[in-house]
Amino acid sequence: MMKIAVPSRNGQVDEHFGHCKEFLVFRLEGGQLISEPAIASGDSCGCKSGIASDLARAGVTHLVAGNMGEGALRVLVANGIAVTRGATGDVSSAVHAFAEGALVDSGAGCASHDAHGHAEGHSCEHGHHGAAAGVVTPSRNLR
Repeated sequence: MMKIAVPSRNGQVDEHFGHCKEFLVFRLEGGQLISEPAIASGDSCGCKSGIASDLARAGVTHLVAGNMGEGALRVLVANGIAVTRGATGDVSSAVHAFAEGALVDSGAGCASHDAHGHAEGHSCEHGHHGAAAGVVTPSRNLR
């Protein structure tokens, strides 16, 4: 079974993984997407909060995101979560495009954390941004 999480804010794919309000979760079962309870993002940047392990414990196997830094990407992949970046707009549309194999990884990471308005003195402990190896991009997930 595939379980997909999408970092979101107000029903839209959040532009940056570490700033989302919550993760909307969907289970792909028998070619159908079934909504599951959302997972709160916590109070801090996604790359420091342990959210990758929280998502993995919840059974998430894939993350469909707008963008994220290399550190967050590496932590997700290390937790067994395949990542596809480049999603935009409505979460429902993005997750359907992913499930149909129409969404491919953009390969682009954040150029700088500073560009996203982190709090003064914030630094991400995982080092840094740009495209990373280890990203898994599905093709035709509905099979």
